[in-house]
Amino acid sequence: MFSSLLNKVNPIKLGCGFHTTSCLNEVRLLTRLRVVDNSEIGKRAMAEGKPPRIICVYNKQRVGYIGDRVMVAIKGQKKKGILVGLKQTQKVKVPKFDSNNVVLIDDNGTPLGTRIHVPIPTILRTILKERTHSKGADYTKLLAIATKFV
Repeated sequence: MFSSLLNKVNPIKLGCGFHTTSCLNEVRLLTRLRVVDNSEIGKRAMAEGKPPRIICVYNKQRVGYIGDRVMVAIKGQKKKGILVGLKQTQKVKVPKFDSNNVVLIDDNGTPLGTRIHVPIPTILRTILKERTHSKGADYTKLLAIATKFV
């Protein structure tokens, strides 16, 4: 149907720059993210229009999901973060966001900012509480600074 519509609009060139395949909505290496906390480095990077990019995803599939830890390159530094909202299609009862959101954390799991500006999914509570006791990380502080849950 789409190609017949293209032939009506532009009968000479069939391609004419339109992509008919779907875009890649996975969070992989070099994916741009949006910092949603009020950390100083995150605010400066987003204001300059240079969002952080993923340089490592800490799971075996190398594809990030909600609640996964990632390492990002931001303002020439390496920082760790937690994915709190994704564009890709999610499991049942997990909302799909318009952008890929991240909250920056320290090595021990404490957030760099003091407030999260966007709503985060409720399923993140159970995901992060399961991972809190592993390897000495404490993600309960991340849940405490969240203002809204979806």
